[in-house]
Amino acid sequence: MQQHYVRPDGLPPVNGYSHAVAFSGHLVAVSGQVPLDAQGKLARQVFDNLTAALAAAGAGMEHVVKLTVYLTDLADLDAFRQVRDEYISLDKPPASTLVQVSSLVNPAFRVEIDALAAI
Repeated sequence: MQQHYVRPDGLPPVNGYSHAVAFSGHLVAVSGQVPLDAQGKLARQVFDNLTAALAAAGAGMEHVVKLTVYLTDLADLDAFRQVRDEYISLDKPPASTLVQVSSLVNPAFRVEIDALAAI
């Protein structure tokens, strides 16, 4: 599989994502993953769930080319980014979209992430 991470001149600086990723290979689409950790480790658990879903499809976090993140409270953004940076390549981060939403399917959930991986 080939991947090309794009950070074009003239676009704003990034914080943990690439503006675009071109790739070839088989695609794996991962449905939104939510945290179910009883200890309240919101971001870490959601990334553990995402990693498990990818592994079941024969992929890993290194294959992720696009993340879509849904946060109910932007006050969680810094904590989210700290944990995210433990799971992604900081040299070749995936393309990413982050959206604040009023709630998720379960009102107790504060974050949900879906991913697109290319293997």
